[in-house]
Amino acid sequence: IMDALVSEYQNRQRIKEVENSFGPSAPQLFTPGRFLKGEGPLMKQGRKKWEQKMFFLFNDILVYSSIIMNNRWHKNPKIIPLKDIMLDDMEDFDDVKHQWLICTPCKSFHVSASSDEEKKSWMQHIEACQQTLLQEPVLQTKTTYAKSWIPDRAAQKCMRCLATFTGINRRHHCRKCGFVVCNACSKGRALIEHIDPNKPLRICKACNKMKDDQTFRLRGDSSGLWDEDDQTTHLPRGSTDSDKISSGDE
Repeated sequence: IMDALVSEYQNRQRIKEVENSFGPSAPQLFTPGRFLKGEGPLMKQGRKKWEQKMFFLFNDILVYSSIIMNNRWHKNPKIIPLKDIMLDDMEDFDDVKHQWLICTPCKSFHVSASSDEEKKSWMQHIEACQQTLLQEPVLQTKTTYAKSWIPDRAAQKCMRCLATFTGINRRHHCRKCGFVVCNACSKGRALIEHIDPNKPLRICKACNKMKDDQTFRLRGDSSGLWDEDDQTTHLPRGSTDSDKISSGDE
């Protein structure tokens, strides 16, 4: 019992130290039953470049933040419930190695470790915490995850109309498919429930067309789009399977 009490005391002290590292605006991380399982720096893919972030793994949440003051202080903490996370292993590339994808309903992003051993350790510990927390398979089939954004540097042209990006023709991201698109190709707005159920978000013209097509098919009309005999939705004449592609926002 003494070892358990000491461990609980040490855990509470360490969580308090993590809270204090965020300064006056620190989030309240300590709650009964919460334990800090591990911590360390990882590289996170941002919109423009990879940046080092500090990650803290608890038994029920994952916290990451920016690093300031020689790794002793942190800011802008983001807190993600482990039940909302899905991990996806990624292959190595010439310029990025030991990476994987962290998917959540609101945002999905790539992270990279300094070694394959460290990568496997992070993924295994996250999944172990999820299994213990949920007492069921990690993947929740009813959860919809946000698409990861394609980095700005990976697209020199709009991924819809192929117009070259310039200082005037700026890059935007489709919130639905994650593609990098120009303003002309991303004038549509739509509610994406798993990201923000109240605010219409930027989507590209392909995603917007798919949304309109889905609305039209659900509504049906006198053109015979809806067959009442077999309740099957048919494509309008002249449409092809390519009309079903998905897309994204800024």
